[in-house]
Amino acid sequence: MFELGFIQPNPTSQNGFYYLSIRYTESDKNIIVWTANREKPLANSFGVKLEIASNGNLELYDIHTSINSLWSTSLTGSPVSPEMVAAVLGDDGNLILTDGDTIFWQSFDNPTNTWLPGAIIRSGQQLVSWKSDDNPAPGPFSAELVSEDGASQIVLKWDGSTEYWQSGHVDSYGQFKFAPLLSKSFSFEVPENRSYLRFFNMIVALNGSDVSMHVFSMLVMDHRFGALKQIMSRWGSSSRSLVSTLVTEGFVPCGANGYGISSSSSCACLQGFLKLDDSTCSRKSPLECGSKNSYYFVEISEMKLPDEAILFATQKEEEECELACRERCSCTAYAVNQSGCFIWEGDLFGLRKQISNQQKLHLKLANPYPSKAKGKTKALEVIIAVVVTVIVLVSGASLGFFYNRRTKHKENKEPGVDLLSFDFNHGFNSTDYGSVSRTTRSNTEFDLPMFSYASVSAATNNFSPQNKLGEGGFGPVYKGTLLNGQEIALKRLSQKSGQGFEEFRNEILSIAKLQHVNLVRLLGCCIDPNESILIYEYMSNKSLDFFIFGSEKQDTLDWETRVRIVEGIAQGILYLHEYSRVHIVHRDLKASNILLDDEMNPKISDFGMARIFGGTDSRAHTNKVVGTFGYIAPEYALEGIFSTKSDVYSFGVLVLEIISGRKNTGFYKTDSLSLLGHAWNLWISDRGVELVDDKVRSPAALTALRYINVGLLCVQENPNDRPTMSSVVSMLSSEIAALPPPKKPAFSTESLISSKFSVKNSAGKPDPSINGLTVSVIEPR
Repeated sequence: MFELGFIQPNPTSQNGFYYLSIRYTESDKNIIVWTANREKPLANSFGVKLEIASNGNLELYDIHTSINSLWSTSLTGSPVSPEMVAAVLGDDGNLILTDGDTIFWQSFDNPTNTWLPGAIIRSGQQLVSWKSDDNPAPGPFSAELVSEDGASQIVLKWDGSTEYWQSGHVDSYGQFKFAPLLSKSFSFEVPENRSYLRFFNMIVALNGSDVSMHVFSMLVMDHRFGALKQIMSRWGSSSRSLVSTLVTEGFVPCGANGYGISSSSSCACLQGFLKLDDSTCSRKSPLECGSKNSYYFVEISEMKLPDEAILFATQKEEEECELACRERCSCTAYAVNQSGCFIWEGDLFGLRKQISNQQKLHLKLANPYPSKAKGKTKALEVIIAVVVTVIVLVSGASLGFFYNRRTKHKENKEPGVDLLSFDFNHGFNSTDYGSVSRTTRSNTEFDLPMFSYASVSAATNNFSPQNKLGEGGFGPVYKGTLLNGQEIALKRLSQKSGQGFEEFRNEILSIAKLQHVNLVRLLGCCIDPNESILIYEYMSNKSLDFFIFGSEKQDTLDWETRVRIVEGIAQGILYLHEYSRVHIVHRDLKASNILLDDEMNPKISDFGMARIFGGTDSRAHTNKVVGTFGYIAPEYALEGIFSTKSDVYSFGVLVLEIISGRKNTGFYKTDSLSLLGHAWNLWISDRGVELVDDKVRSPAALTALRYINVGLLCVQENPNDRPTMSSVVSMLSSEIAALPPPKKPAFSTESLISSKFSVKNSAGKPDPSINGLTVSVIEPR
């Protein structure tokens, strides 16, 4: 399985240097797992000497350049007779220096960038990445086991000191608190004192059988993403192929006020900031010293706290910490943890999105509605107080009378906030947003701004046909424009819609507090006696179906864009299923519910049918089946059972539609196959690449089969056979895929669809049309 020799990391590159290395041989890839002379490469493999020196050390020499050794085992203490020791490479990849009884040195204790099964990683020991694909010299990223007070965790660092990811403490069963993929991918041995970790090869049961297989895995500190990567192969496999999967978050260096997103290897700006360049952000509205009402705070979760924090006080009361930041003009953010109150001054650096981080950062922003009251003299304040008191006493009864009349007459309801003058770029915070927060929350359970119907109507030019963007199962969608030029999208509940206020309410409750780059942002709402309107960020490129099913737009979707869209949708669904504050099943994933921003990044929308799961619940049953033909999973359509695997099925349909550029429900061939059936027939005939859209087939040929495989795995009939979204994301991010073979998909023929899943119209007759509208109520058998 392993060999020791003088090896070029990449024989085809300009770096033609040689390194004394251990290579994994059970692969066509050049997998180097250990390197001796990382910083002193050899120009060639001639004139090189590897010997056991007189002091018993194993040493490497280049006789052409120097008499000094390029590398040595560096044993100290009593010298060992060279005649008594030998260097031996074991079947496990461990190079040892031994006399047969005692091991004096071993490569397992001196790893480079790779951790092999059976090797022990002790507290303080590091895996250090390569510099590049063809340069094994120590790179900027490292993984270290850190043990404190009987608890251990793996920490990833940049430049040896900057921590950017933590696994969370490992328990006695080898489970890391904040690293589910790492815990699932390896079997760890953990001693009681947590002083070291050792992992072993896993035995995995083959899907649908009693047969098991041994899986050989190694853990590599990746130099491109700054993440730990699992490289896995099956023992005895004839394919000699490997699966490579990132099992931790990576590192994205960003500038001032920007934070890294490892899933996209890009930087984003904090709320209330604009991009100056690819990594640096500046405030939209500068902070100005003034009254306490000049600022408000927005809470940011799942974020690594900025560098260079100032410990302001050891008290842990959040109210006192917030007050300190308010009154300190230079303070730009604060956080409270077990150590006390921390504040930051000036620009914020070292931020990154980190799901494992449970601390909350409170960011100070300029209040768009500061108090305009000027300083008053004490005498004037007294006069005003007296006048106000008299007015209140005299008019109290009248105010009560008019209040009662107002609550009885809908036409006199509280108007809400003016949408036209609102600035969404400032954001809002439910606990501190001045009069806006109090007004908008006084009559609603929703933690969102509520806007007056008059201002909503004005923003859309009285809902003119020219402003109409489209229509779905909920109702028409309009484009609106605010006074500052910001564009928004407004979804208006139609009186004819099969959906009602319950779906309207459900959408708000589901999405209001969700924050993810691949979810559409809900900005506010309008609730009128005769109107229910949702206000979203505007997506200039409309929805995905407009591009993949519209012949005039398909040319704009090259293969790289399609891949980015697929991976973005997967990240959004994974967030809903596993990483959001509440676990959500969308239940209506389809091409028309995937919106595209200016850069063609996907955002999942339309949460009217979403279902929130609490606790350990993972599936539910309903007599009210909702969804769209062609995207509904069979167990949901036929039995009313839905779970996260229902969304996985819908995602699989989307993947195959994006790859092929064809609708599942609108696909007809002479053999009456659906798109799923057509994809399956091509797959089992080894013609899977023919499914790819002709416009992108040539550049996609090498990678498309992996995406088709994932799509077919997601649409398997048995939900237990379908992967979870975390597995889907891992499969999509794998550099070299050795995926399990899919089983025949559900609803693979149109006749099967029509026989198992029919809908009748109001006359009780079968409805022959199949369209893309959401079906609100279907009674399952």
